Amino acid sequence: MASRRGDGTPTFIEQARRGQLIECTIDLISAKGYPATSLAAIAERAGLSKAAVLYHFTSKDNLARATLTYVIERFTAYVNEKVAAAPDPRAALVAYVRAMIGYQRDNRRHVRVITEMLLDDADGTRLKNPGGHDTAGRWNALADLLAAGQQADIFREFDPSTVALAIGGAIDGVIGQWLAHPELDLDAAADELVTFTLYAVERRG
Repeated sequence: MASRRGDGTPTFIEQARRGQLIECTIDLISAKGYPATSLAAIAERAGLSKAAVLYHFTSKDNLARATLTYVIERFTAYVNEKVAAAPDPRAALVAYVRAMIGYQRDNRRHVRVITEMLLDDADGTRLKNPGGHDTAGRWNALADLLAAGQQADIFREFDPSTVALAIGGAIDGVIGQWLAHPELDLDAAADELVTFTLYAVERRG
């Protein structure tokens, strides 16, 4: 077993092994659900012993938390990159909506992990831990985008936090429908969500 560096940080080999275990966990949770994903199953998929898995993460809960963090960080980074490239607040808001839909369309396994880890019912509506779905300040970031549009006199006056919740809820609703009915055209849905969002926030007349 490779040992950690003197400062306690994982070696390159350990980091690669942890990444492998996280990917195996994503595969199993997305296919079987979190309750049915055992350490033994993860170890078997990775071609390791259960003891080797515990060496890296000490428990199933720790591995699951690391997996959720991995997924959320990549999701957040993708959205932030798209938003940062936009030239103005209106374009940034459009980029946000499209990035939120596009990432989930292209990373269905990650969506299943988020759903399994954060939501407590089959319909994907009741949070296990209230507030847990706001990981990484998701609604705060959207509210900041809306406030920037108001400051630029592009968006009408409204409470950014409330409207951020409404837009985010609409996105989550579309994704929830898509998870239950994969035939849903997410590209068309994204177009409608952009129209819906801009109509809600832009100045009229």
